[in-house]
Amino acid sequence: MSLKAIDVFSGCGGLTTGLKKASFSVVGAVELDAAACHVYELNHSKTKLWHTDISLLSVGTILNDLEIKKGELDLLAGCPPCQGFSTVRTLNGSKAISDERNDLIFEFLRLVKGLLPRSVMMENVPGLANDNRILQFQRSLRRLGYSVHFKILNVAEYGVPQRRHRVVLLAGRSGPIEFAKPSKKIRSVRQTISHLPKAGDSGDAVHDIPENRSERTRNLIRLVPHDGGSRADLPSSFRLKCHEKCDGFKDVYGRMAWDDVAPTLTTGCFNPSKGRFLHPEENRAVTMREAAMLQTFPRSYKFPAKLGKVALAMQIGNAIPPEFVRRHALKVHKYLMSEHE
Repeated sequence: MSLKAIDVFSGCGGLTTGLKKASFSVVGAVELDAAACHVYELNHSKTKLWHTDISLLSVGTILNDLEIKKGELDLLAGCPPCQGFSTVRTLNGSKAISDERNDLIFEFLRLVKGLLPRSVMMENVPGLANDNRILQFQRSLRRLGYSVHFKILNVAEYGVPQRRHRVVLLAGRSGPIEFAKPSKKIRSVRQTISHLPKAGDSGDAVHDIPENRSERTRNLIRLVPHDGGSRADLPSSFRLKCHEKCDGFKDVYGRMAWDDVAPTLTTGCFNPSKGRFLHPEENRAVTMREAAMLQTFPRSYKFPAKLGKVALAMQIGNAIPPEFVRRHALKVHKYLMSEHE
């Protein structure tokens, strides 16, 4: 039996990819950003994609377009925009969380109330866990009859070669849904990208986008020791004054380590001044193909190189790692199938 899911705030399709790998049929997706929609449609052409502001999308439109009735949808899943909850944006909690995008969680709730799916999956940054909105969201789900589990997890413990903490909410109308069990072994940077051909002339346009850096920056990168080196290893003449004044952001101009997981892949992952995004041994930042694979997108996933590094990094950095989704979605799938036994 095919279980039907809708992906809300779908981005370029990380969540959808994970759901499909867990045997869900993703019948609908909602996304506002045009570039993200373009990438999504390249990879998920059979999914009905509503390219619109979610607040303008009615429950009636969804039900009519998909030819389903309230209560028939198996899973409503999504990741409301999380930038306003990020630790950088809130200065590690010292700044009030007032970004208007944070209220989009209630648009997600509106769809839950209107569609009444059999299960709900929501993912976001850890900062959401300390915000009153998530408490309101959980209370509303329980009033609708859902059993709710909410937890902060590290994706590195679920087959993703990346250190990235996320909050995950799983809710079911017929009882609680358990989270997947953590793995005992990590997947490393080496296991994920070391087999790729040399960037520049690989034939994969996303892997071959050239870098354009000043001579001073190129020299700086050459001096960072291979396999996990950082800016702390640089000669004093290459240490920026702003770094000497601020002891934070220690990973900038750092290299990834082959046999460890990568740091969190952000929307700035093409820029070594934004974090530990240098290749373990080559004198460059990771390519957009490498970044996508460290996010666990399949190597064959289509990203149009013509969008450029900035736009591609935005899509990749904002995505939910598909493998992380897959493992928890398998638990949701098992839960839903057990209802039919």
